[in-house]
Amino acid sequence: MKKFDIIGRRKIWYALSLLIIIPGIICMFTRGFNLSIDFTGGTLMELKFERPVGIAEVRDVLKEYQLDNSMIQLSGEESSATTAQDVMIRTVDLEENDRKEIMAAMKSSLGNYSVLREEKVGATMGSELMWKALWATLLSWGMIVLYISYRFEFKFGIAAVLALVHDVLFVLSVFSLLQKQVDVTFVAALMTIVGYSVSDTIVIFDRVRENLKLHFRRGGDVELLVNTSIYQTLTRCLYTVGTVLFTTFALYFFGGDTTKDFSFALLVGFAIGAYSSIFIASPLWVDFREWGGKKSSDGKPATAK
Repeated sequence: MKKFDIIGRRKIWYALSLLIIIPGIICMFTRGFNLSIDFTGGTLMELKFERPVGIAEVRDVLKEYQLDNSMIQLSGEESSATTAQDVMIRTVDLEENDRKEIMAAMKSSLGNYSVLREEKVGATMGSELMWKALWATLLSWGMIVLYISYRFEFKFGIAAVLALVHDVLFVLSVFSLLQKQVDVTFVAALMTIVGYSVSDTIVIFDRVRENLKLHFRRGGDVELLVNTSIYQTLTRCLYTVGTVLFTTFALYFFGGDTTKDFSFALLVGFAIGAYSSIFIASPLWVDFREWGGKKSSDGKPATAK
């Protein structure tokens, strides 16, 4: 049975990715991101209720004002795993009238309380920290290029990093287009996605290298080699991503509201990471090999050596 030609249709895979990434980049520059108070600062309120209240109760009140993504923490000596009298709420910067309206709704729905603290707070992740995170990411990509170039070849390293850039841009595009909230956990999700995605890419590249050495001689078709290598590792990749996605789906559907955007980023990132390892990284390596070498008389890329 003839197998589906993944490498021969690589322009289709590039186009499918660009259908999301290009509108996403445009959206990033026009609409930007829905940044959380971790990046923008906001209002902090610490209240002591006369009776223990739960996070879900507080969030239901805030939901009426489209503030259900606010950070809510329980504390105090009478606190338990689910309820407490002391509640700290960190939300977007509120005008005085809005704040008074929310406080009145809290009293009406949850009972009397006393105000322990009320103040405006700055962003916990300033521009300096963001630049450090960016430089750390670029440094990690550079180290990945060096490591893969040492273990494989330079073209493998460039293809792997471009696939990672593809994954990050894809997730950023989805969050910008859907205006999902971007907070500190989103940054952690991006780092997790990068680490997960490159592992599958290396598995496929390792099989490509083995086949280059053991099975192909001069006159071999590189596209056939890479297709064969992908199919030899495809089951492993699908089993791995399937297991991870099952766990992440459980976190998304059964986890708390505060983990929704984090788990959604992981869902998108893990899925697109598996896609890029199969349909982006390996085809890019074939293109780099073609651009950097000669073509055979039938127009195919340079033969395997």
